[in-house]
This record gives sequence, C-alpha cells and structure tokens, in this order.
Amino acid sequence: MNLEIITPDTTIYKGEADLVQLPGIDGSFEILQNHAPLISALDKGKIKVKTGGSEKFYEINGGVIEVLNNKVLVLAQ
Repeated sequence: MNLEIITPDTTIYKGEADLVQLPGIDGSFEILQNHAPLISALDKGKIKVKTGGSEKFYEINGGVIEVLNNKVLVLAQ
C-alpha cells in the first residue's frame, strides 16, 4: 500500500509499506493491505512502518489518518 506521512513543515515518509501501526486516541491499531476505508484521530506516540524486513519509527504529537483504496495519508503534528 502507498503511505504518506505529512507534517505542516515537511513530508516525513512517502512510499510503499506492508504494515503501519498507529497511536489512536483509543489505543494502538494497525493498517494492512486492502484495509477498509477509515478516518481516525491520532494521539501522541510513534508510528511504526514495516517494509520488507525493515521497521522505521516516527514520533508524532497527534493528527488524523485517512485510509482509502490502499492509500494511507497521515496528517501529523
């Protein structure tokens, strides 16, 4: 799936991802390929991005996520 993590200042990540784990306001959740459409608020925490065998972590202070047609857009603070 295509993932884009954007802050008001810059684009933190843009590319393919196998799994995205996010800090939701009601707890952590994961997005995989072919996930149902979703819009959710995010809490302060870490975003985990798995691609192939590697994992990357990005710290955010909250934000919003939209998932639609294998495209994940994170608007983060």
